[in-house]
Amino acid sequence: MTATPPAEASRPSVLFVCVKNGGKSQMAAALLRRRAGEAIEVHSAGTRPGWAINGLSAEAVAEVGADMSEGSPKPIDPELLRRADRVIVLGAEAHVEPVEGMRAEIETWHTDEPSERGIEGIERMRLVRDDIDARVEELVGALTER
Repeated sequence: MTATPPAEASRPSVLFVCVKNGGKSQMAAALLRRRAGEAIEVHSAGTRPGWAINGLSAEAVAEVGADMSEGSPKPIDPELLRRADRVIVLGAEAHVEPVEGMRAEIETWHTDEPSERGIEGIERMRLVRDDIDARVEELVGALTER
């Protein structure tokens, strides 16, 4: 007998936010979907959305079996911000203002920034991916233990 996925209302929801919504927040969303499947409702958005997904970010997450190909940069939806169980800002550049009626606190993941150490390109993205993925793994544990 196969287990049926939980109803939409009973699934915890997570909103990942970065500035452009083309790299880190999309990576986090893809990595969370890979780890949690349908058990967690996953969203991402940007404070100043760009125009496209970062190709190196997509390549780096694909190496570990995650998929960003369906993602596209989008702005923060205030209603989603209001109803999300967790709101996670990636990096120090994005700032999210709380909206009335929010049930989640805004938390920030100060992610590794290898470019500050002179590491660029796909190696940089792999380090960023691994940092985010370790945090996502902990998040899955916290959200599915309820």
